[in-house]
Amino acid sequence: MFRRLTELLAGWREAAPAAAPLDLAMIALLLEIGRADHEVAAVEQQRILATATRVFGLDEPTAAALVARAAQRVETSISLDEFTGVLNQECSLADKRRCLIALWQVALADGRLDRFEEFYLRKICDLLYLSHQDFIQAKLAATAG
Repeated sequence: MFRRLTELLAGWREAAPAAAPLDLAMIALLLEIGRADHEVAAVEQQRILATATRVFGLDEPTAAALVARAAQRVETSISLDEFTGVLNQECSLADKRRCLIALWQVALADGRLDRFEEFYLRKICDLLYLSHQDFIQAKLAATAG
């Protein structure tokens, strides 16, 4: 019985997805914010796609494919840690602050801030080791532009 359990766990480890690359991780977080209020508005989808094209320098079809791949990852993810962990490893403090601004822009794209969106933003901010000051400055930057 123990041998069978070990075989099952070994098979699970082999089937587990590798660490997400930076582009998928960032888009996945944007998607998480977009769906935090249980309703992804068209304007939020457009903001996510626009961010993917701008940040990664992609054309729209390539960005749409990236968003679709990230959406699949979000559906199979079990926590935000797998995405924020990639950003913590790959990004500078300034890059993480810019990511937080982009997340705020998605949350505010539909003209309102849902309590679940704010919860996710705070959680991501903490997971990225950003301060409350960074949280507020990103919100102000997102509302200003």
